[in-house]
Amino acid sequence: MVNVAILGYGVVGSGVAEVIKKNSESISQRAGTDIKVKWILDIRDFPDSPDKDVLTKNADDVFNDNEVSIIVETIGGAKIAHEFTKRALMAGKSVVTSNKELVATHGPELLQLAKENGVSYLFEASVGGGIPIIRPLNQCLAANEINGITGILNGTTNYILTQMKREGKSFEAALKEAQQNGYAEQNPTADVEGHDACRKIAILSSIAYNEFVDCENIYTEGITKITVDDMKYADAIGGVIKLIAVSKKANGKIFARVSPAIVLNEHPLANVEDVFNAIVVNGDAVGDAMFYGRGAGKLPTASAVVADVIDIAKHPGSGTASVWERTQQNNILPIEDSTTKFLVRVTAKNKEDAKKDILSIFGEIQLVELHSKVKDNEFAFISCKNTESEFKTKLDKLESASDITVLNRIRIEE
Repeated sequence: MVNVAILGYGVVGSGVAEVIKKNSESISQRAGTDIKVKWILDIRDFPDSPDKDVLTKNADDVFNDNEVSIIVETIGGAKIAHEFTKRALMAGKSVVTSNKELVATHGPELLQLAKENGVSYLFEASVGGGIPIIRPLNQCLAANEINGITGILNGTTNYILTQMKREGKSFEAALKEAQQNGYAEQNPTADVEGHDACRKIAILSSIAYNEFVDCENIYTEGITKITVDDMKYADAIGGVIKLIAVSKKANGKIFARVSPAIVLNEHPLANVEDVFNAIVVNGDAVGDAMFYGRGAGKLPTASAVVADVIDIAKHPGSGTASVWERTQQNNILPIEDSTTKFLVRVTAKNKEDAKKDILSIFGEIQLVELHSKVKDNEFAFISCKNTESEFKTKLDKLESASDITVLNRIRIEE
């Protein structure tokens, strides 16, 4: 018998309790032992809960119980969850979490603490919800040198962008619908500004390259400035706009970025729609491997959490072998030094003069005009591949030297 305590009885925590109870027989067969929820810690009252018999508001009930060997942390945030996780690991209890903020911020410390105490710290559910990605990176793809990871890592923003493209809705209208459907929080900042995807790509990069990638050093840009007109221009060049998280090794450093980007229709991520996530991992031996599924939700996320619990129950003495090394210096390539193409949407009083100015400053470009014009004085162009700093210098020069107004600029992911 393996006794589990759940910290936090919110959406994911209650889902974990539900999955363990509902699938107890098959879980026991796979784990080789019975798994039981002995405690659920939460400061709130749940008088109608089916788990009310194991609910407690006293943390000592959990941490002083020697029969509890696995803690499931689903509190969220990086303060109380951090304190409780350290307390559990130092008490010789393994910890499973879905808390991406905690892992992205304190991963090196907690993995090292788990290793020192001979226990496990697992977090499959912190990226991709129910999509198996962390275990494959650690195990199935362990023989590969990982060259890069590209993914749609946030279901809320993917749903919003899908509605904008498919239904022609504004960002504001699509966000409101996402909130009404339960796909977006009332405060959607972490999703729409890209912070959630940033934490996830930081975790995946730390695993892939075996060194800590600090999410604070990753360039992050959200989708709040994307318009339906931008979508039309992307469609005109055979692409679609997605919130893309990308990382790869470059010149001895790690390049990582989260931003809206145009992916062409033949790209494997182009057809990932609604709340689905997808992650493409490129390994030197396997080539491209794609992982696809629902990236969030009560039961998909609980599924990944319980899978980690089963893994620890099956291998109780395995502990934590891999820790993330912290480098002394920032190991992230500055965004200014990275190279990319941009689609730039502009408006000008005199289009022909504007095109000449663009050619003189940017050199070779590809002009993009819509057959059904958005506005008579509006068009777009695709730049050649430049460093981000070179592109910004040219764009600033263009705006100061002519009557051109830049409406938006969007990266093109190749």
